Amino acid sequence: MARGELRGVVAVDGPSGTGKSTVARRLAAEFDAEYLDTGAMYRAVTLAVLRAGVDPQDPDAVAEIAAVAELASGTDPEAPTIDLAGEDVSEEIRGPAVTLAVSPVSAVPAVREQLVGRQRQIIADALARTGGIVVEGRDIGTTVAPDAGLKVFLTATPEARAHRRAAQDNASGRRADVAETLADVRRRDTYDASRAVSPMRRAEDAVTVDTTELDIPGVLSELAALIKQRGLTAVPQRSRS
Repeated sequence: MARGELRGVVAVDGPSGTGKSTVARRLAAEFDAEYLDTGAMYRAVTLAVLRAGVDPQDPDAVAEIAAVAELASGTDPEAPTIDLAGEDVSEEIRGPAVTLAVSPVSAVPAVREQLVGRQRQIIADALARTGGIVVEGRDIGTTVAPDAGLKVFLTATPEARAHRRAAQDNASGRRADVAETLADVRRRDTYDASRAVSPMRRAEDAVTVDTTELDIPGVLSELAALIKQRGLTAVPQRSRS
């Protein structure tokens, strides 16, 4: 990828269903930057745990799987990928089995330590390569990239998030019930906010954006304005169509 317009790191944190993935990808594309979905990495490790027949509630066994998991994250916002042992598992990691098991797996301290190290290396490589990257997750502004030039924390009501997630799953061919999705949203929130290592929380210097009543273009407009206000842009190296 050629050097783009974004300079530095934009950290986008928040719970599922806030539009985080869509916003982060589109923002990265708009500024010719790279993109990293850290949640996909935790899901890929979870899939490796399940494939190995390991109990997701066994932290020692989970840590052993995470230590040897062969992960590769594609950072093109137009076509992001996540590979496990050379296999593209982008679709499989969104299935119900992984969704149910990812919280206990991602709460294991050794797993978080290993993946945070990998994530920081991906960020460093992207900055050297193209100059900018938009990173999404739940602990980017607090742990993975605490020096990010812009930190954003997206939020929305649990009900709004459940409706969005269910609609997204159904559109992708994965049957989802809103009531069950709402229960899963609340369960995941509790796990993420209470884990011992890198709990999900808003960084002190993050900008909070409530997406309950905002559409994607509205959120993008706010974040694009913040990027420009922070001086995180450079003249793009290629013309835009």
